[in-house]
Amino acid sequence: MPDWLTVLLGTTGGIVVLWAGLIVVLWVQQRRTSSTVDWRAMMRLVPDVIRLVKRLATDPSVPRGTRWWLLALMGYLLLPFDLVPDFIPVLGYADDAIVVAIVLRFAIRRAGMAAIRRHWPGTREGLASLLTLTGLATESAPEA
Repeated sequence: MPDWLTVLLGTTGGIVVLWAGLIVVLWVQQRRTSSTVDWRAMMRLVPDVIRLVKRLATDPSVPRGTRWWLLALMGYLLLPFDLVPDFIPVLGYADDAIVVAIVLRFAIRRAGMAAIRRHWPGTREGLASLLTLTGLATESAPEA
């Protein structure tokens, strides 16, 4: 077998294994949170979260690495294809929500709650819901 074919097959196999691992992680995360997440309430957060991500990604006081992750998140969400196709029940749409929650958790920890509060366009209850979705509600409750 030619060397280039070995490299191509090895690379393709590695990508498939990583993708399958990510699918398992997304499935486990969705199973873990599905009973506690109110999906309708989460859909009401979507416009506020979009504005928050845009504001954080363009704020020079936010660390550069965090801004790059937020820009990558916006690019991922704009792509016409997903990690998990949308026709797969539950997981098809949950993968986007889980990816957003993971990136926002990272961004909140790196940018700090002061930046999140400064850029949050919604209500305090909405911010509390966002922190719950990202698993940070107990670590940093919103100020009154």
